[in-house]
Amino acid sequence: MKNETPKRGVATGLVVPEAFLHFIWRFKLFETRALCSSSGERIQMLHEGSLNLYAGPDFFNAKVKIGNQLWAGNIEMHVKSSDWYAHGHEKDPNYDSVILHVVWEYDVPVFRKNNEEISTLIVQNFVLPETWRNFKELFRKKQRWILCEKDISSVSYFHMRAWFTRLYTERLEKKSKEIGLLLSATKNDWEAVLFVLLAKNFGTVLNGGAFFNLAQSFDFSVLRKLQKKERGIETLLMGQAGFFERNMEDAYFEACQKEYQYVQQKFCLQPLFNKQFQFFRTRPANFPTIRISQLSELYQGHPHLFSEVLKVNDLEGFYKLFQISASEYWNTHYVFGSSSKRRIKKVSKSFVDLLIVNTIVPLKFAYGFFQKSNRFEDFESMLQSVRPESNAIIEHFKKLGVQVSSAMESQSLLEMKKYYCDQKKCLQCSIGTQILKGSS
Repeated sequence: MKNETPKRGVATGLVVPEAFLHFIWRFKLFETRALCSSSGERIQMLHEGSLNLYAGPDFFNAKVKIGNQLWAGNIEMHVKSSDWYAHGHEKDPNYDSVILHVVWEYDVPVFRKNNEEISTLIVQNFVLPETWRNFKELFRKKQRWILCEKDISSVSYFHMRAWFTRLYTERLEKKSKEIGLLLSATKNDWEAVLFVLLAKNFGTVLNGGAFFNLAQSFDFSVLRKLQKKERGIETLLMGQAGFFERNMEDAYFEACQKEYQYVQQKFCLQPLFNKQFQFFRTRPANFPTIRISQLSELYQGHPHLFSEVLKVNDLEGFYKLFQISASEYWNTHYVFGSSSKRRIKKVSKSFVDLLIVNTIVPLKFAYGFFQKSNRFEDFESMLQSVRPESNAIIEHFKKLGVQVSSAMESQSLLEMKKYYCDQKKCLQCSIGTQILKGSS
């Protein structure tokens, strides 16, 4: 087989990132028995050291033998050896303990403070041919949906599952930080945070932003004061959405409009501009009016919803908790003033699944995070029972041969696509590293 390892001085036609050097060093994907320094001294790699994720040399506590001398210390890596000076390492005492400089291209020697040259390993001379071929194939410039689309199906489902668990944990940690900001804004009111998050998800993809604005257009204490009043919450939300800004001959509309005007004056409320809410290209079941009424009925019947959410830990329990319908008026309407065939507007199980995935689990995870009492296994088990989401990204992964059997897996793929695939972080992705190592 022809050796495709790039030799010194040969143009590769690819920009080799420093992360690739970290990758091949960590997994020893080079000819370890043939290693030698730029000056011809034999190098024996006894221990690669530990990857440093913070400031300082790239690998700590490595052990190598250079010539007849055994060295213990740190390893620094650069694409070009001159990057040592470009990064100012010669002035930084943190780099005095570097025992080996691992580079892709050798263009200048690097010296210690005592004028002794630091041994340099030009790693491109020794990288395994299969690893180099896989790298070239993965990072070639041809436009693709994801870089590994030709090879992702070769990675075992067992390996994917382990990676999905880590991805989903990362996703929940990001959402916990966002929830933390809401918690600060609501003065640590978890009930208010739950309302904002639920409102956003009741708005679905098209109206999520408008519903988020709606939930934040008044203090949650106003909703609390209206919970015992019949249609109080629905009147508040419809009014704040700007739906009472015009007049029409409809008894229910007129009653709600009059009631909202009183509430608006009492609590000094300012309604949103109603054009934020989209009806066009929205399925009737997702019309803002229907979703607002359902959300209102939920809070009308559950004044302490957050406490109830904390107590439920199984799928059937959440299906029961969110077993709600829009109010009576909406059985024969989708919009104010226009009658339609009678139909009870229930919240479907598939919609509850979305609430569990996008609101309930992230909120419970964040609560556990702030209370220092997280048990990820509980969330993982429940999400394995929820059907995967259906959207363009998930469908594309399925076409590439990726098995998606639960909401946890679909959520993990969304995380991977946004934060790994789109940013070409294949060298930090478990799937990318498996492909580069040539194993599944």
